[in-house]
Amino acid sequence: MDNKIRAYIFAFLSRIYASEINQKLLSDIQTNEELLKTIGDGAARYMLNKDTEELLEELNIEYNSLFLMNNHPIESSVQDVKNEILVGLQNPVMQFYYNCGYDINLENASLHVPDHIAIEFGFMQKLALLDDKKNQLKFYKEHLLTWVPQFMVGVKEMTNNPFYRDMCDFTIDFLLEDYGNLVFEAEDDV
Repeated sequence: MDNKIRAYIFAFLSRIYASEINQKLLSDIQTNEELLKTIGDGAARYMLNKDTEELLEELNIEYNSLFLMNNHPIESSVQDVKNEILVGLQNPVMQFYYNCGYDINLENASLHVPDHIAIEFGFMQKLALLDDKKNQLKFYKEHLLTWVPQFMVGVKEMTNNPFYRDMCDFTIDFLLEDYGNLVFEAEDDV
């Protein structure tokens, strides 16, 4: 898969998990038939057959329930048995960013933890654009694949919303396929 397409998908995933869906994002999703079909048939039917205001309200209630109240899409929170969120350079993700020269200003961001899923996907977007396969593979092995697929399976079990159910599957499928392609490319480079 082309790096620009991969970067676009990482940007999309980052935005989906960063905050509630607003009118512009909803419109962008609804007008991109290819994207909707890729996410899933249930999501496509749901997104195209409901009143916009009702859809926004349902999606935002579900987002808040899934990612703010009942779960936290934050690696250190998911991985830590005490459900603690690590900040600063004590957080291994922040150290990884630092080692790769990825500058992240959490003070001016709406997400204040470096290992929030949206920030991790944003980091992968940057690595894809830089064609930095070595660090992409390393980040997958040390971070994304250690928690995101399992987290998404759990989230999927908690929702009946067709969009978020299909987004969970889409996220898992994309990550596993992308990782497999990177491994295959790395073997070809040897």
